[in-house]
Amino acid sequence: MVADGLRVLFCGINPGLMTAATGHHFARPGNRFWPVLHLSGFTPRLLRPDEQGELPAYGLGITNVVARATARADELTPEEYVEGGRLLTEKVMRLRPKWLAVVGVTAYRAAFGDRTAQVGPQQRAIGDTRVWVLPNPSGLNAHWTTATMAEEFARLREASAPAS
Repeated sequence: MVADGLRVLFCGINPGLMTAATGHHFARPGNRFWPVLHLSGFTPRLLRPDEQGELPAYGLGITNVVARATARADELTPEEYVEGGRLLTEKVMRLRPKWLAVVGVTAYRAAFGDRTAQVGPQQRAIGDTRVWVLPNPSGLNAHWTTATMAEEFARLREASAPAS
């Protein structure tokens, strides 16, 4: 789900097995991406994974750092992350979203070689695209609640809002 000139291009780590089977991003029932996207104000209603095609109407898109599907992200190799970061950079340079939002600080660190990155806006830019790291919405990420994730996503929503 990508298009030219998006407001925010969300970037997951890699497809899980449910996503690979359905073709829909963040499709696993325990994943909090879709509820958090709505609670943070990015979408006016809670979208289902099979409604991902509606995202470009809101200026949003989704891609992944690594294309290979796995049961867990820890099955990916360091080389896959680095190559994924290179390919993602090319995609961002071509599509020119206002913001790239990498969902998962560990994935961001591995893909871009930035071992000190924290959740939030980054110093790095890709061309004119700013970069923001968001918490991983996987149900396995117990460090963040749905509410605290929604707060961080809302910070990005506010930063990415068109100037009025």
